[in-house]
Amino acid sequence: MIDLLFWIEFAPERASNLAESVDFLFYALLLICGGIAFAVFALIFGFCIRYYQGSKGKHQKRTGSSTKLEITWMLAALILFLGIFVSSAVVYIQMSQPPDDAYEIQIVGKQWMWKAQHPNGRREVNELHLLVDQPVRLLMTSQDVIHSFYIPAFRTKQDAVPGKTTQQWFTPTRPGEYHLFCAEYCGMDHSRMIGKVHVMEAADHERWLEETAETPSLVATGQQLFIEHGCAGCHLPDADQQQGPLLQNVYGSRVVLSDQDVVMADEQYLYDAIMLPQKHLVAGYEPIMPTYQNVLSSEEVLQLIAYIKSLSTAETAP
Repeated sequence: MIDLLFWIEFAPERASNLAESVDFLFYALLLICGGIAFAVFALIFGFCIRYYQGSKGKHQKRTGSSTKLEITWMLAALILFLGIFVSSAVVYIQMSQPPDDAYEIQIVGKQWMWKAQHPNGRREVNELHLLVDQPVRLLMTSQDVIHSFYIPAFRTKQDAVPGKTTQQWFTPTRPGEYHLFCAEYCGMDHSRMIGKVHVMEAADHERWLEETAETPSLVATGQQLFIEHGCAGCHLPDADQQQGPLLQNVYGSRVVLSDQDVVMADEQYLYDAIMLPQKHLVAGYEPIMPTYQNVLSSEEVLQLIAYIKSLSTAETAP
């Protein structure tokens, strides 16, 4: 049934590993809700004809009820909606858990463009070049207002929110060129915040990555910012005055706060530690960390995060 709908071009083509699951859930809900709505209106229409005033039908008042009938339709509705819930939860979990080896690209939404940066430092504006059959994780934030990164052919959409990091992931499965939209009204030129996603074969993608001037990688750029803003003086083992928590191996670890709460040091935690340092005070340290709001751009914060994450691997840790 779903393939027939695509054959008549009812919906955009499916070009990611998530598209089939999302489509199945959508069309299942459409058929269930449509079927129930049709049954209700059919009964209303039939009762209007059968029992309209002046007809020869019997109009006596109903004095009894069917307990079996009521239990049957209640159980049927419960099972149906539990099935919808479980199916939706499975798709949600699948969409929210990227594989560990996913290729990570940083995305910054800005009125009115999408800025992307690859691990090797290659930048793009309103375009995204991807390798076919390679899992991709997008780490996103916004520089100004809420935007929403939407690729219809991939069936993926995720908001980019100021002051937060969000993510979405997918595996492109079909080479080609696909539409990219902002799906959240973001101001005067919202309708012009569009772009293209290019899914390429291995040889073409490698050639594209190399077709650029020498640019520092994300980690190298983050390391330079780390040194320029004096972070190394407090957060590395060889710091002159080690007044802040060590950042080596902090990413992905559990951090004990001054109020004894324990939080996971993910991208959002690192983002808050840079921009809102008083939000999570690490146990054993004074609240002397300055805020870098209005000092660092959203793009620079993501670059710093990339460097801090690299300190959690033996290969790149100093």
